[in-house]
Amino acid sequence: MDDSTTGAQRLRDLRTRLLSQAATQADRRVNEELARADARKWHYAVLVTLDEFGAVSQAELSDRTRIYRSDLVAVINELTAREQVERAPDPADRRRNLITLTAQGRRQLHKLDKLLADVEDEVLAPLTAAEREQLARLLTALVEQHGQQM
Repeated sequence: MDDSTTGAQRLRDLRTRLLSQAATQADRRVNEELARADARKWHYAVLVTLDEFGAVSQAELSDRTRIYRSDLVAVINELTAREQVERAPDPADRRRNLITLTAQGRRQLHKLDKLLADVEDEVLAPLTAAEREQLARLLTALVEQHGQQM
């Protein structure tokens, strides 16, 4: 297809549109591959957060993952049923629960880390290692800037 038939030049040059299209394509690939592993993005967010921070309360896990508390309960229930996390009363405050990563959860996390690294390599294939680093810096700057405003 020649460039003159792919749409208006102003649309092709609009950086926010390009960013949106790239994000949509990347998100689609991530979701497809996670689904093949019987997982979702929120599963990964919970597992990786528990791996990095250790056992945390549901409220702290919600804050760290930015998953709404009501949605997080369902995610924890799913991961508990899969024996990837454990939920138990906090010995320091029996009114709250601590969520802990299990050995099964750690194995699943390693599997998902590999899967997501492969997807990232696929999505970013046209870029050199230096360009990938630059892209990460630029995207981080955008997320940090706009995250402060939300």
